[in-house]
Amino acid sequence: MRKNDKQQALVPLLRFPEFRDDAPWQKKRLKQLFDERTDKGGEELPLLSLTDAEGLIHQKDSGRKDNSNADKSRYARVCPGDIAYNTMRMWEGRSALACEAGLVSPAYTVCIPKDNVDSQFFAYYFKTAQAIAQFRRFSQGLVKDTLSLKFDRFAKIQLPTTSPAEQQKIADCLDSLDDMIAAEGRKLAALRDHKKGLTQQLFPREGETRPRLRFPEFRDSEDWEEKPLKSFANYQNGKAYEKDICEDGRFVVVNSRFVSTDGAVRKFTNAEYCTACRGDVLMVLSDLPNGRALAKCFLVDEDYHYAVNQRVARLTPKSIEASFMHYLLNRNRRLLAFDDGITQTHLSKGNVTDCLFNLPRTLDEQRRIADCLSSLDALVAARAEKLDTLRAHKRGLMQQLFPSPESAEA
Repeated sequence: MRKNDKQQALVPLLRFPEFRDDAPWQKKRLKQLFDERTDKGGEELPLLSLTDAEGLIHQKDSGRKDNSNADKSRYARVCPGDIAYNTMRMWEGRSALACEAGLVSPAYTVCIPKDNVDSQFFAYYFKTAQAIAQFRRFSQGLVKDTLSLKFDRFAKIQLPTTSPAEQQKIADCLDSLDDMIAAEGRKLAALRDHKKGLTQQLFPREGETRPRLRFPEFRDSEDWEEKPLKSFANYQNGKAYEKDICEDGRFVVVNSRFVSTDGAVRKFTNAEYCTACRGDVLMVLSDLPNGRALAKCFLVDEDYHYAVNQRVARLTPKSIEASFMHYLLNRNRRLLAFDDGITQTHLSKGNVTDCLFNLPRTLDEQRRIADCLSSLDALVAARAEKLDTLRAHKRGLMQQLFPSPESAEA
């Protein structure tokens, strides 16, 4: 490769107008950009934890168990502007910018930016494929779980970089996008909380037969009545399909993972052991891999047909609105009382069909409740899609704002 061609490769695909005539990015070793912070301890400082979604946050807010030692004298100190990374997981890009002073586990390495180094820029840079490829390349160890990247190896890595002014421009751009993503995330969380609170009011509490909130046209109606599931729905156990999985089957296989991830994982089959179609509700009968509630359900609301795998039941409505039954089962907690006491919680046919539920006496009220919650679900889905779009836009933008992985390794 000619020298001019190599220099051209160090120009990102997307550059802000004021920098388009600037020189190509220049490779620098990270030891030219960062020093290692070796300060330890500080009883007055908060313990910080590195999370994928929020970066460095207070350990008490992370939701993780605090396994730290009472003696923090060996814990690494971080200051605002430092970048801390997990020494054993930097090959995955586990790093974050510190926004406040604190302490992190001795398993972390802390990097201090030198003069004219925008640490926010490098916090983003260290999440790119080109940087992570270098972190993996320089990590030492035989297998992934033993790989480590100590500062002496980190310092030898070369990455293309640019002027402080362009660094700041890129960091400001991505910061603004992160602010938009955070705002959309808060709106989505608020909408989900609203739906959860409304659902709790639209259904009677345990031991009650009237909901706290009722639509005006039903406020003078009779109390809800208690019925076993077998009186308003037919039950069918799913079958095993793993040996019949194929690439182009006529049916989507519904297993517990499919239900728990809302259809994100798809397998196909041509076997017709237990098929479900529009209006059926499919319910997981045993604990899901992530330990969520048993009564997680999936409403078949499209014309595509499904094959129901083992540990999933097909429920076909007889005298109940299908979408209402979906919400009724999804929020039910009585089913959680059945436990085999050994390895997992599992529901038998009798557990499900004999379970009692409170129902409105008319299909009209069932439809009214279901329509209300369906409308909220549509709003939640639209908000979630917008959030996903913003995140995808950020990922695509980062690929263009930094030189390609090939140029980083050249």
